[in-house]
Amino acid sequence: MFIVITFLLFTALVAVIAAFKTREENLDTQDGYFLAGRSLTGPVIAGSLMLTNLSTEQLVGQAGQTYATNMGPMAWESTSCIALILLAFVFVPRYLKMGLTTIPEFLEQRYDSGLRKLITLLLLLGYLLTYLPTVLYSGALVFNQIFNISGLLQVSELQGVTITATAIGIVGAIYAIFGGLKAVAVSDTVNGIGLIIGGIALPVITVCAFGHGSFVDGIHNFINLIPAEKFNAINPANAQAPMIPWPVLFTGMVVNNLFYWATNQTIIQRALGAKNLAEAQKGAIYAAALKIITPLFIAICGLLVFYMAHNGLLSGDQVAALEKTSDLAYPTLIITMMPKPLLGFFAAVLFGAILSSFNSALNSCITLYTLDLHRPLFNPNASDAYLVRIGKRFGIVLAIISICIAPVVSLAPSGLYDFLQSCFGFFNVPILATVIIGMFTKYTPPIAPKAGLVLHVVLYSLTKTPLFPIHCHYLYVLFFLFVFQIAFQLIMGKVRPTAQPYVMKDAQVVDMAPWKHGKKAAIICIVLMLALYTLFSPIGLAG
Repeated sequence: MFIVITFLLFTALVAVIAAFKTREENLDTQDGYFLAGRSLTGPVIAGSLMLTNLSTEQLVGQAGQTYATNMGPMAWESTSCIALILLAFVFVPRYLKMGLTTIPEFLEQRYDSGLRKLITLLLLLGYLLTYLPTVLYSGALVFNQIFNISGLLQVSELQGVTITATAIGIVGAIYAIFGGLKAVAVSDTVNGIGLIIGGIALPVITVCAFGHGSFVDGIHNFINLIPAEKFNAINPANAQAPMIPWPVLFTGMVVNNLFYWATNQTIIQRALGAKNLAEAQKGAIYAAALKIITPLFIAICGLLVFYMAHNGLLSGDQVAALEKTSDLAYPTLIITMMPKPLLGFFAAVLFGAILSSFNSALNSCITLYTLDLHRPLFNPNASDAYLVRIGKRFGIVLAIISICIAPVVSLAPSGLYDFLQSCFGFFNVPILATVIIGMFTKYTPPIAPKAGLVLHVVLYSLTKTPLFPIHCHYLYVLFFLFVFQIAFQLIMGKVRPTAQPYVMKDAQVVDMAPWKHGKKAAIICIVLMLALYTLFSPIGLAG
């Protein structure tokens, strides 16, 4: 009962703070509802970026991959640092200069309205069929373990997960649909503080238990009683998913991360809501610094559970369950090692992280549909208040569909995180290539990205069939398809150039003075990332 009470108290506290902070916001205007009135500061942007990104699909998925392989999955977190730095210095200045609300809006300015609608539809399908259901399923998986929902209701585990996913979806939809971006960002910041505290506390408590109360002894036992290769984050070039081959760190991982952090509407919407360029850059670089330390309380948890499983600290049933699906590693660590007085608080923080990813993606879907599909197709002269009402109705429908699809994610053969990233491959490459080509060329015609998109979907689909002669990691495939996409669009620009060159317009909506300490902070982040990889390599702990 104490666990339930502390869970409810912290969850209610976050809701009260979010309501208080947004009590004077005008949510009937386009900028007020979709971009938080262009008022977000660096720390709020960083907190929202982290919580939007960091949810149970990361905690569960990456810890599970690490349990099954080694420290290689930390690449999903640590190498995001580079993409966030590029976001700060290459992409955000251009987005803010144009006064964008959505990425498809840029595509219409640069190409035509047809491409805007096509990309919007593709993004919505991607969120609906993969991202939103995966967030709900991974969160439900954790909560079913912590609160034993299936046991309390005397139903199967899948039914318990389905019921929990429904509850999470309803609460998340309330935030996103009725509070707008500002409510999402504020709740993200509060939950972000709790997640960092709770996320770091869990491995620290576990290591202390390994050392019978001594953190130093626990570290010594942990390092010496696990095979050295488990600490290695640098895998062979021919490694297969869910392992991360080292060459993809410079190829497919870069493409994947750059799409996610620099062109993904769910992420970009936080930066677009910045009060000025300096705050947007601060938010991106603060987030880059945080992404470097997250492997120390996400991926490392997989190794902690591996230690427990091989040193008699787990029951036979727990070990058997882990052999069946490594995605249970993180929930197992929580229920086994987190002290009961803290379990309710940590459950509330995890609940906040789940809500953050779900309601942030839902809010972005509402924005995409309302501004990039509904208004141009059905009511070009619609008022802001009307668009907000339409967005709320669409959000309700989207939430219901996502809840229905969530249980299907349990069928993912290689773990839910790998499933999610692999599904992103159907649309991330052409969108990223189109944005880059659109920004840095002047004569590429609209037919180039449209034809390129169709080619990519066909080619990527072929790599998923037995007809594809080469069996390699999908991140290699994404990189080669990205190179092909860039080359194809450049060639089309030479063969069928537009009559008039594209000129990027200055909307003059925010102050464009950059952050004066930005470059120094970015260099520090890169050095720290290299140090982390040195630690988890054959010349470090894996030696």
